[in-house]
Amino acid sequence: MLSKITIIGAGAAGLFCAGLLGQKGYDVTVIDNGKKLGRKILMSGGGKCNFTNLNVEPKHYLSQNPHFCKSALKRYTQWDFIHLVNQYHIAYHEKEHGQLFCDDSAQQIVDMLVNECQKGSVNFIMQTQLNDMEWDVGKFKLHTSKGVIECDKVIIATGGQSMPALGMTSVGYKIAEKFNLPVVPVKAGLVPFTLHKPLLDVLSTLSGIAVRVEVSIPKISFKDNLLFTHRGLSGPAILQISSYWQAGDIIKVNLLPNMHFETEFKPLLEQNRNQNIKNCLAQVLPKRLVEALMQLNLVADLTVKQLNPKQQQNLYDSLTQWAIIPNGTEGYRTAEVTLGGVSTDGLSSKTMEAKTQPNLYFIGEVVDVSGWLGGYNFQWAWSSAFACAQAFG
Repeated sequence: MLSKITIIGAGAAGLFCAGLLGQKGYDVTVIDNGKKLGRKILMSGGGKCNFTNLNVEPKHYLSQNPHFCKSALKRYTQWDFIHLVNQYHIAYHEKEHGQLFCDDSAQQIVDMLVNECQKGSVNFIMQTQLNDMEWDVGKFKLHTSKGVIECDKVIIATGGQSMPALGMTSVGYKIAEKFNLPVVPVKAGLVPFTLHKPLLDVLSTLSGIAVRVEVSIPKISFKDNLLFTHRGLSGPAILQISSYWQAGDIIKVNLLPNMHFETEFKPLLEQNRNQNIKNCLAQVLPKRLVEALMQLNLVADLTVKQLNPKQQQNLYDSLTQWAIIPNGTEGYRTAEVTLGGVSTDGLSSKTMEAKTQPNLYFIGEVVDVSGWLGGYNFQWAWSSAFACAQAFG
């Protein structure tokens, strides 16, 4: 008789894994603390679900062991998931950087995963808390808010702590620790920055304005949109760099990522010699942003012709190397992913099984593998779930 399997968490990884195992004939039960299946899927990508990326590579993932994700990503690729999406005739489109979104709704991805589960007669127990879990004479005993569940194998797919409003909890890490698996300290990733006063007082007036920038810290840089908010800085460029940022780090913002000094910036100044600097720069940056930069003494209240060559270079440097020290991040409330998690040192990269406890597996965001913005975290969910399901033969 095939094993009885319980999956904790009805998110992307849990649902996908449940469908794969159910169709192999296993008795699969999924428990989740929420009312709805795939809650994070439903609200991702503005409700359109950025379900994968055309350019998935291990370098797009953060982990204490950058090699861990390679095996799973190689065995179940973005093309494999796209093939499944095509089988369900779900229309999708590519946005920049290879991001794939549903044309219609994220609900189509959830419906597809649920349909795959139904093919395998997967059982769902919703609005159920997992309180404790023990290994007892060759079986797991799961103590839940709806009684004790006994099973042969357990797959933890609880996600991270990002977006607590969706019911995300730390239960996955607690289980790992109970079974002597190391857990890498967690923190919010892909998250907006907050700012110190008085910088916030100036920049919050720009709330809603987005500009194309390149943001960098010594290790890495990202070229994409920056969005000013009433709390600080957001937008794709900021979310990406936030995963690499450490408290106290300076971030450099290049407001003119496509303008070289000699070939584009100097000619702009020459063509507008008689204008004041503010009006000249307003041709390439939002006027309100230029005014804010003047308040911050990054742009002088002069005419262009008053600038000598050194001052021209200094102005360019101010706009391309704007140094900001964030106050912090907005934390888990708005984070798209949780950095850290169950250490890959304690898991098999081939099967996702715990080294300290047979028949216990960890997949998806609960593991210390976090992707960039742009569908990479969903692909890790699909790939790690597939690797786990393959281990069951």
